[in-house]
Amino acid sequence: MEMVLSLAIGMMTTCGVWLILRPRTYQVIIGLSLLSYAVNLFIFGVGGVKSNMPPILEDGVISTSLSDPVPQALVLTAIVIGFATTALFLVVLLAARGLTGNDHVDGRHE
Repeated sequence: MEMVLSLAIGMMTTCGVWLILRPRTYQVIIGLSLLSYAVNLFIFGVGGVKSNMPPILEDGVISTSLSDPVPQALVLTAIVIGFATTALFLVVLLAARGLTGNDHVDGRHE
């Protein structure tokens, strides 16, 4: 399970960095979103990947192999903040495209 998670984080990071280096603003925004999702998966994976384990109680007794809830709370907060910043970036993208007439990062036409 850890190998699948690490491969997913690596692929999302690679695609995110590649998209950030593209000349169009929409591709940069999608790249930033992918990179933030990769970081969220990394933080979530730091809390421990456990499958087929009860969340808190096992037959009325607290389980000894619990996942750490702090990274889960951090990821939940990061998801909400990520949605808000993506919406802000999209509004700025639409306003900049309306003012300049193109959607290149550097403002030049190719």
